[in-house]
Amino acid sequence: MQDSLNIALVGNPNSGKSSLFNALTGLNQKVSNFPGVTVDKKTGVANIASGLTANVIDLPGTYSLYPKSADEYVTYDVLINVNASEAPDMVIIVADASNLKRNLLFCSQIIDLKMPVIIALTMMDIARKKGVEIDLDGLERELGVPVVAINPRKNKGLSELKKIIDQTAKGNYAAPARDFINNSALAKETIEEVKKYTLCRSDYAALHVAVNSDELNFLNAGQKEAIKKAVQQHQFNKTKVQAEEIMQRYARIKHIMKSTVVEADPLQKQLRSEKIDDLLLHRFWGYVILLVVMFLLFQSIFWLASYPQDWIESLFGNLGGWLSSTLPENKLSDVLINGILAGIGGFAVFVPQIAILFGLITILEDTGYMARISFLTDRLMRQVGLNGKSVMPLISGVACAVPAIMATRTIENKKERLITILVTPLMSCSARLPIYTMMIALVIPDKRFLGILSLQGLAMMGLYLLGFFMAIFIAALMKLFVRIKEKSYFIMELPVYRAPRWKNVGITMLEKSKIFVTDAGKIIVVISVILWFLASYGPSKRMDPIHQKYEPQLAAVPADSPAADSLNHMYSSEKLANSYAGILGHAIEPAIAPLGFDWKMGISLITSFAAREVFVGTMATLYSVGENEEDNNATLREKMASAKRPDGTPVYTLATGLALMIFYAFAMQCMSTLAIVKRETKSWKIPLFQLVYMTTLAYVCSFIVYQIFK
Repeated sequence: MQDSLNIALVGNPNSGKSSLFNALTGLNQKVSNFPGVTVDKKTGVANIASGLTANVIDLPGTYSLYPKSADEYVTYDVLINVNASEAPDMVIIVADASNLKRNLLFCSQIIDLKMPVIIALTMMDIARKKGVEIDLDGLERELGVPVVAINPRKNKGLSELKKIIDQTAKGNYAAPARDFINNSALAKETIEEVKKYTLCRSDYAALHVAVNSDELNFLNAGQKEAIKKAVQQHQFNKTKVQAEEIMQRYARIKHIMKSTVVEADPLQKQLRSEKIDDLLLHRFWGYVILLVVMFLLFQSIFWLASYPQDWIESLFGNLGGWLSSTLPENKLSDVLINGILAGIGGFAVFVPQIAILFGLITILEDTGYMARISFLTDRLMRQVGLNGKSVMPLISGVACAVPAIMATRTIENKKERLITILVTPLMSCSARLPIYTMMIALVIPDKRFLGILSLQGLAMMGLYLLGFFMAIFIAALMKLFVRIKEKSYFIMELPVYRAPRWKNVGITMLEKSKIFVTDAGKIIVVISVILWFLASYGPSKRMDPIHQKYEPQLAAVPADSPAADSLNHMYSSEKLANSYAGILGHAIEPAIAPLGFDWKMGISLITSFAAREVFVGTMATLYSVGENEEDNNATLREKMASAKRPDGTPVYTLATGLALMIFYAFAMQCMSTLAIVKRETKSWKIPLFQLVYMTTLAYVCSFIVYQIFK
């Protein structure tokens, strides 16, 4: 029979915890929520030994057992609450060997909770480069728990770690009988009182219950009242106790470090990371380099994606033409070619750009440069009522606003978190990328300056910068109206520079492309079929006169004559204009005409509220249904480029294209984002306010741009 145990994976941020989780669990992972809170829970199944598997819980990173953010409280609750559904049978502490002193503080606190503990030391190679040598056997004796060196990025030390997990599960390793420090002496009477009313594994756990009883959800009202009385009766001063505890722990850690760790002379030459930081975090050159990196990122989206994009466009164009000439003329063929195929082709062409965007972002994260961006922009953030912690959600918003808004949980300051949530959707996410690339290709000339600077790449970069600076501007306004006064501090550890893990980059590109194709694709195909129906049928009182007008004329001319082509085109156009979709589009056209939008764009604005990328699929379906069979070989870009207004002028001029891009840069147009904002703020007021202000902003800015450039 297969045995199973719960293992909690804990550690400081940037200690390599996520890498170990991925190495242990592989593809056997799932993401859900911790009960009662909106914090992500990553769990996975690991095969430890023959007959033994483990449910591994990757807990949010924290520096100590004194939580401040929602993420840290989740970790705290799982470790303190013995009755929690997530209560671990064993804890693996991932500790950074190159910053051992700081990591040992958290390790010592976990050890004193009296659970089976294994310390997994990462970054041993970086420690050696720093001139740090660690006596693992000596460290194990001093701490009283097993210590193993691992490198999850290269799958080193994992076999030994699994052996120790197996031995711990068999009872060969137990929690140390002696506390790391004398916790009982810190507040003996209070600890004894707490242990009367709660189930605590240790004196140290009881001490924490006394400190945070008001915030601990697993305590009932009676327990909280009893603990409160005990705290008052024994004059328990939690600030004083915490300070004394930390001092005692560091005193013991200093002794352990002296006997087990050989550190390099502090006057040795600077590390490579520090030398690189002197340039990348420079007050002037740091910002110049950041702009260059961003420019190269957006240039690469065009450079690298152009070949696969052209191939996919050609493939779907030829496939549509082949199916039109092969399949019989009936409604099933029509919905297949002009509904499903047109919708799939409309978004499939942008898969290479989505993959490249996520691949480049992963490289920036893997190398450690993404964290530097937070430090570079902290000064700017503070001027608009935020701090450097807000940068990471904003940067994540370039990929998708949903996880970016969830990432605001790490911001302890309520005002800064709320403002960050309000402005994050202004960052241009990957769902806007298909719209940007399509419109840029239509209205921006493919010119180059100095042989390398692409005008289209500059336009793309400008749109992303526009979203960022508009978010900063709106944040500055929000700062004046959000009435929450709370000081904040920005403390973030800079990871060392590393070469990107190309396997990780490739996996991320595949996974994100798969998500785009499956999640967005399902919505686009369903909406494309619905649109095909709405664009193909209409009220009989409108459609019957059109049939009666054109069908006799078409019967009177040869099918392959130029006159038949002209009649077919007029017939298709009039049917589309009088279909259900055409009626809806013309009904909203007066409201969007000042922006330079026609009724087809109006329909796309409505359907793309489900997801922004649906815009492309909608346009593909509308232009497919509205054209005759001979145009099935044409790509969507070619159809849109040749589109004309009733007066014969092009539909997609520079003014219209810019206005449309500006509208999508600022409009909410995303039900998923509104839903996640409601979940994070626990109120419909915030997402509704977001919808109103962003739509108004998009409309006004789009109107101004169109009026200027028309």
